[in-house]
Amino acid sequence: MIADDVYRRGRAGLPSWLTDSHGRRTPLPIERWLGGAHSTAQDIRADEASIAFCSGPTLDLGCGPGRLTEALTRAGVPTLGVDTSSVAVEMTNHRGGRAMKQDIFAALPGAGQWSHVLLADGNIGIGGDPAALLTTVRSLLHETGTAIVESAFGIDDLSTMVRWETGDSIGEWFSWASVGVSALYALAVTAGLQVRRTIESNGRVFMELAVHNIERGTEGL
Repeated sequence: MIADDVYRRGRAGLPSWLTDSHGRRTPLPIERWLGGAHSTAQDIRADEASIAFCSGPTLDLGCGPGRLTEALTRAGVPTLGVDTSSVAVEMTNHRGGRAMKQDIFAALPGAGQWSHVLLADGNIGIGGDPAALLTTVRSLLHETGTAIVESAFGIDDLSTMVRWETGDSIGEWFSWASVGVSALYALAVTAGLQVRRTIESNGRVFMELAVHNIERGTEGL
């Protein structure tokens, strides 16, 4: 699995890249994903801004090497990371977090009971269908729960095919989406969520989406 190779290389200080179907090739921000000593002061502040929303049991979807799962766990917040990479799961568990290897669209523990679901690092793009992903997120949340989603300024809802590449291997194409702030408002409503707060830190944007109770016409509080 190429994701395993990417995380192994990142741990060794080696680069990997993301290439899209238009031929654009950009470095993966593996150092930011690793966190810890690899993080800049700006990255740390942005991470702190994102996890400040999480005060109760949290599901970190697409947790990668687990920097946010670890940070929340150390802060006393019960947290479970989920990732399809066995290396990412091992790295998360090794650093003191708790993670499981699983497709985030498959059955996950505690469905309907999580206080928070975290989609950081652009993970709203997983699967290339953000509407379907947010519907899945809604099913995981308690009726008073919230989703914390990293979005971006200046882009619309855009889906494309991408692949990960290393110096030694090339992965298979998979669907990915980029979702802008304005697009996320409409997507949230479709999934039974609504934007409660938006915070910007270090050029990154985090939106808190609350469960919307249609029967009462109010958001989960």
